[in-house]
Amino acid sequence: MRIALVQVAATTDPAANLEIVRTRAAQAASLGAELVVFPEATMCSFARPRTDAAEPFDGPWASGVREIAAELGVTIVVGMFTTTDGPRVRNTLLVTGGVEARYDKVHLFDALGYAESRQIEAGTRAVTIELGGHPIGLATCYDVRFPALFTHLAGLGAELILLPASWAPGEAKLHQWRTLVTARAMDSTCFVVAVDQSVPPIATDGRTPTGIGHSLVVDPTGAVLLELGDADEVALVDLDLASVAGVRERLPVLQHAVRFDDARP
Repeated sequence: MRIALVQVAATTDPAANLEIVRTRAAQAASLGAELVVFPEATMCSFARPRTDAAEPFDGPWASGVREIAAELGVTIVVGMFTTTDGPRVRNTLLVTGGVEARYDKVHLFDALGYAESRQIEAGTRAVTIELGGHPIGLATCYDVRFPALFTHLAGLGAELILLPASWAPGEAKLHQWRTLVTARAMDSTCFVVAVDQSVPPIATDGRTPTGIGHSLVVDPTGAVLLELGDADEVALVDLDLASVAGVRERLPVLQHAVRFDDARP
């Protein structure tokens, strides 16, 4: 499967960001990409209140992405904010093109002086899709700190996990990003394609999630196949997802994992 990693810095203008999606997806399609993966919050940077930018999942921004995917004949995965019946919104991955799906971020970034839950309502379920006969799991940014989600997705059959992110900068954050993405690939014996936002042109307060770049592709054994720099970039990678079965046969950690029952009366 040929996958494009589109590392970009989103603006606070959804219309401008939709044009970024159009331009970059067309570039990726011209290079033969089947699956085009954008970062978390591509619809609108975290620098703007999420409730200001959120739209229904069938609203104009998502519909625009659907039209782009259909025109180009590719599957696009892109981060957006979707409305709810309440005061908060959802941090959503839109998947459209060869398959239609959504994943609402389960683990909210209430850490390191930031509280995503003030504006975001957490999702409640893990999501896999199937593309080209291969199961693919979905995760978003802070989810990478929770191994159970990744092993659960692998248990659902995922051979590849897509991880769009808007990874906040800070002390040791690049080291943590590299380590966590690599560890989750090894935990799940999956390929992991982690696509972060690039470093924004204007510095923020250091707490608001933006991006540090360094999008990664890691194979099921933990080998880093690709790492980008910190600037905007479109990169292609060809992955043999059928090879995951062989890795799991040789290294059956998913089968060997012990389920502990330590509940006390």
